[in-house]
Parts: sequence; structure tokens; C-alpha cells
Amino acid sequence: MKTRTLSVLLGATCMAALAFPVKAQLNINAGQPYLMNIARDVSADFSDFTNIFFFADELTSFDADRAEGTTLWRRYNLFSRQAFNTNTVVARPLRMLDFPGRAYDNNPELRFKIDFVSSRTLRIRMLTTPVEPLDEPSLMLDGQPGADTSWKIVRNDSAAVVYAGPAGSITVERRPWRIILRNAQGKLLTQTWRMRDNDSTQVKLLPFNFIKRGADNSRRINPVFALSPGEMIFGCGESFTGLNKVGQKVNLFVTDPQGPETDQMYKPIPFYLSNRGYGVFMHTSAPVTCDFGATNINATKLFLADESMDFFFFLGDPKEVLDEYTSITGKSPMPPLWSFGTWMSRITYFSEKEGYEVAANLRKHKVPSDVIHFDTGWFDVDWQCDYRFSPSRFPNPEKMLADLRKDGFRVSLWQLPYFTPKNPFFRELIEKNLHVRNDKGQLPYEDVVLDFSNPETVRWYQQKIGNLIRMGVGAIKVDFGEAAPLEGQYASGHSGLYEHNLYPLRYNKAVADITREINNENIIWARSAWAGSQRYPLHWGGDAANTNYGMAGTLRGGLSLGLSGFSFWSHDIGGFVVSTPEELYRRWLPFGFLSSHSRAHGAPPTEPWLYNESFVKAFRQSAELKYRLMPYIYAQAKECSEKGLPMLRALFVEFPEDKGAWLVEDQYLFGSQILVAPLIESGAERDVYLPKGKWIDYQTGKVYTGGYHTIPVADIPAIILVRDGSAIPHIGLAQSTGEMDWSRIELKLYAADATEAAGLLFLPGDEQLYPLQVSVKNKTVRGLPDGKTTLKLTR
Repeated sequence: MKTRTLSVLLGATCMAALAFPVKAQLNINAGQPYLMNIARDVSADFSDFTNIFFFADELTSFDADRAEGTTLWRRYNLFSRQAFNTNTVVARPLRMLDFPGRAYDNNPELRFKIDFVSSRTLRIRMLTTPVEPLDEPSLMLDGQPGADTSWKIVRNDSAAVVYAGPAGSITVERRPWRIILRNAQGKLLTQTWRMRDNDSTQVKLLPFNFIKRGADNSRRINPVFALSPGEMIFGCGESFTGLNKVGQKVNLFVTDPQGPETDQMYKPIPFYLSNRGYGVFMHTSAPVTCDFGATNINATKLFLADESMDFFFFLGDPKEVLDEYTSITGKSPMPPLWSFGTWMSRITYFSEKEGYEVAANLRKHKVPSDVIHFDTGWFDVDWQCDYRFSPSRFPNPEKMLADLRKDGFRVSLWQLPYFTPKNPFFRELIEKNLHVRNDKGQLPYEDVVLDFSNPETVRWYQQKIGNLIRMGVGAIKVDFGEAAPLEGQYASGHSGLYEHNLYPLRYNKAVADITREINNENIIWARSAWAGSQRYPLHWGGDAANTNYGMAGTLRGGLSLGLSGFSFWSHDIGGFVVSTPEELYRRWLPFGFLSSHSRAHGAPPTEPWLYNESFVKAFRQSAELKYRLMPYIYAQAKECSEKGLPMLRALFVEFPEDKGAWLVEDQYLFGSQILVAPLIESGAERDVYLPKGKWIDYQTGKVYTGGYHTIPVADIPAIILVRDGSAIPHIGLAQSTGEMDWSRIELKLYAADATEAAGLLFLPGDEQLYPLQVSVKNKTVRGLPDGKTTLKLTR
């Protein structure tokens, strides 16, 4: 006991030496100086010897019928231990020195609860204090989660309680406490890590724990789950690093990485799925650091800056997991048809004269298109958002909007939620208290940052945006949103610790709500996001470098976001930062047009006619490809909207039994039936992995079998293949989606060995998605009611 007491005293001395104010501590990030709004690494707190650790030890009480009780958390301290000139970490039980001692519990017993939400979804909540959190509605959830009665108690004894449902089971072991998840066949999916799971006296891996920080006595929780050999993890938002997150440390903290080339994210999402057949949604807006076997290959360590754990677990294959997750956080509603067309933009058009010229050139060169975007230059002062067209450069904006609309164009406008000291609204926003404040009630930054947790701010803001929508603007670019002050004070009553990541969701919602209210359309063009933002489509991939790396990172980001519940996504075709080299632009075009939404944007020139006639032809080819495929795209988008699936889809979502499909991160499925392999590098061919079955080259008609192939590039510089047995609807070419004749649809059959072909059809103005079945031999179609449209079958 003397030794233990001495160790505690040494710890206290260390604490006194290292302690500093909370604000100073915020300036340290994993031992490094913290630059404003870079990603927060929460894991550093859990290696700090000045903190007190509590390990989940045993289930002290539990009502099996209600699936709730208390868990005993045993108090520990960390110490260093020298052995053979190497210092390692050991954890030792700690006798509390808090005073008065009888006022506190050495080993607290705290609430633990399981909710069965559906046959595939369960929710686990654990507290680190005896204080129940306020029952506040969560912006991340799409309504109150349901309750399911299919889970039954199949074991309840002194060792464990086991619940089983149609998709699997959960075991709660009593002493020591442990949670085990299995699928319906009894296969282990994952389980919590216990102290006894370490194989020596040193603590190679801390068990499931929470800490009480020495700096401020706040709690933070660290759920730890076993990681199986060969396990792969996907998701976590629009991550630009390797698609499989095992071996990586991922910080879920909204930031502006200024492109898709780093490990930081515009759109981190606290959700991931595993190839073992489960997914996890960490229901929190606090910063999270996910260590997926990066520092210990045995475990997934989830470091939350939150004081409680509220996790949803989903059981099933990727499609089932995504459907369940988006049933909790919301599915992406269908954007308007016109939004799937070409968006032409640059940084930036400065006048209505330029707008008219761009529209005229698009029609002159017969480049199908539906949207013209004005970026930062439509105000009187570039970048100074005042929600007014510059009177000198836009003498009649209402007429311009009406004229462009008659020619088949909607207009999109840029804006942002930050106001510099020279902005005309700067003083007004301060006087009306519509901004995020610091501890003193002043500005945390030099700029005013709108506080979207304040209903008055939302009303002020929506009135400005609403005026533009009523004028005839089709969509608002919801730029930035990544810099909500971490140390700010918000009208919600929460600090920036909980509001920073939530800011993009509030921002997305504010614009989407007013747009839908006025235009009855689901459309924004946003850069930042958090869990739930998929309910407000759509989002684009940020400021990509005009390089092969920029293209590769962009594709990984899109795939990763799709594996995080987002159906619709876009990116700047060719990259953003500088004028795009023509050869790279050519290779990027089919990737851009075979995405759910397609925008040419970035440093000028982006317009094809400012390159050369050959490039105009290449641009037109890719645009025409998309416009002819619009019935396929529209129907696939509808299915994605209903099932929580991504349009830009990792191969394993459709082929979960194909082990090779889980390894591919430079190809994708566009919907369920078309495979696209972009040319990430220059060349006349590329290696492609094809899942099992036959695949038909969309451009040449050549048939390939599953496996690896080196495939030559055809006229459009990408490998585009169609699954055997697909019926792909096409439509006659039009210069805008508004001119398309949906009464005549060409249904192209792609069949090598297949005797039946399947497809989907969804018609504008209809509510129903029609699954089509076609006999390849007899060319008879089943599934479409009479009178809906005229189908022409071709091969």
C-alpha cells in the first residue's frame, strides 16, 4: 500500500508540474502546438498520466427484461515501468484520495442500457457520471429511433445475459463485464476489450474505459473493441486516405483540409462498417479519434471527447448496414432532375454579361447543360457576401435569371457564413447577437461566424437566402462551415466542443429548408457535413489539386462518403487550384460525368471552348454520355434515395462475397449495373478488377469475365463496363434535362450469358420506381404498367 500511495503522490506531483489552464491545454494537440481548426486528436488524453482512469469491470445490477442496469467502473492510475532499459506502461488500482472521501465513490456504478431498435439495429448507452443527460432531440437523428420486439432473452444466468434476434445476438457477460456481438450463424463480429485480455503485466492495450481529466475534471470515454485478423473497416466520412481504415488513426473533426490530399476531412462522419458484417454509429458531435489497429493490431480504440457513449450497432452486409444506418440518421431525398445535368462554373464569373456569354457558348457548342454557377464575384466586392447582386455588373438580375431559365438553365450562387469586419452586415450581426461568442461575449475570431444554433440567426439568414430563391435562383452553394469556434459559446447552451462538428449540419439544414419551402426541391451545394447531412443533398469534394493525386484522393473521398450514408456527391472536374492541364482534364471528364452530379469548376479556364476544338468534342462526348443515360441515372438515384445507397459505389457493396472487391479503391460502380475505372494516370490502357460474372464494354461491346484484366481505352478515356443481364434505359439527346422526351425510352440489353435482363425505371413526376424484367430471347418486358412510356428494346 505504501508503494501504491507513493506512486499516487508522484502522480500528483507530476500533475502539479504539468497542470495549466484549460485554454492553454486546448493549444496542445497530441503533444504538438495546435493550429486553429485543424483536426483534434482526442487520443492524447488517454495516455496522460495526470488523468484518472476508470475501467469497465463488472455488471453490478441488470434488469434483463428492461435491458438496463449498472456497470462498476474500477479506478486506476497509469505508471511507467522500467524493464531492460525500456519504459512501458502499467495500470494499478487506485484508492481514491478525493476529499471528503465519503462524498464520492472510488469505483462508481453507472448506468448501462441496451435498446433494440430494429431486427438488425441495437443501441448501447453508457454514462460516466450519475447525472442523466437531458432528453434533448438530436439533430443527427431522423426522428426518434424505433423499438423492436423480435429480440428475445435466450440466456440469463449468473455468468451472462444473451439476447438473440433474426440477424444475430448480443451477449452481456457479468464478471468481468464484456459485450459480445455475433451474427445469426454465431460468428463473432466484435467484442469489448477487457483488462484480462492483455497477455502480460504491462498494459499493451487499455480496456474499455473513461477518464477524469486532471486539467478540468471533465470525463471522456474510450470504448475499445476487438479487431479480428483480416478485418477491414470502411466509412468515417469523406476520407481521402486508403479506403480500408485498418492501420489508420482517423480524426473525426470537421476541418478545411484545402483539398483531398491529406488525412483531414471536410465531411467526417462518426460511422463505420466492417467486412465481418456489422456497422457502428457513434452518436455524438464531440471530436472523436478512431484508432483502427494503428497502435495495436488487436483493437479498434474509439476516443471520444464526449462524457457518455451512445452507439448504434447494425448487423448485416454493407447494403443492409447502410439501410439501417440511414433509417436512423435519415436517407437522402431525391434532388430535382435538372441538378443531375451539367453545372458550368469557374472561380468566378463577375457579371450577367459573362453569364449570358457562357450560356450562349454552351448552346453554340452543343454541350448539354442545366446550371450556371456564379461563385464569389456576384457581389459588389469579391468575397464580401451581402446577398445582393452587384448593381453595376448585374443591372437586371431578375431578367437574367428569367432569360437563362427560358434557355434551360438554373443559376447557382456562392455564399458563406463568415463576415469580415468590412462586410456591411458585420455590425448588425454583433448588435443582434446572431454570432458565436467567446467566454467574454465577444468575437472568438476577427470575423463574425453565424450561430445557427440560434433560431433568430436562422430566421435572419433564411430571409436573405429566401429573397434570392424567390428571385429565381435555383441553388445556393453552402461553402465553408468548417471553422465553428472550438472554444466558442453557442445559443444552444453547448460549447464548441459539441457544436463545432454539428455546425455543418445546422448550416446545411438552414439552406435546404428554405430552398424546399420556396421551390419544393431538395438541393444545396455544400462542402462540409456531419452525420445527418445526407438529408440535405448534395455535397461536393472540395478543392482538389489539379494532379493525378488530386484525382485519386477525390475518388477515394467519394467512395468513402458513399460508405457513410451519402447517396449523392460531386467534385470539381479537373481539380480546382490552378488551370487544369488539358490531358488531365480529358481523363477526369468521364469520372466527373459518371458521378451523380457533375460540375466543371476551379481556376479558369474551365470552359471547354477556351482550350481547343478537340477538347470541346471530348467534353461534349462525356456530357452527352450522361444525358443519354439520364433515365438510368434518375432511376438509380431513386433507389439510392429509398435504400440509403450511394450512386458512386464501392464494388463490395454489390459484391460482398467477392474478396477481391473489398480491395479496390480506384474503380467504382455507378449505380448497381455500370462499372467505371477512371484513368488515374496517363495511358492507353489500365488494369481493372472485375467481380465474378461477365462484363460488357459499354463502348466496344467486348465481353470480359471476372478477375483482373488490362483493358484498352476506347474513345471516351475511361473503362466503362456493364454487368451481364442489365437492361439500361437511355433517352434521346437533349441540350437540357427540361427538353428530354420521357415518353420514348430506349432500353438497351447487355447480355452475354444472361437470358434475362433486369433494370429500373423512374419517370419524372411519378412516385413509383419500376423494376423491369426483360426476356433477352423474346424481348418481352415485365414490370411497367401500360401507358407510362414507350419502350424500344435494343442490344
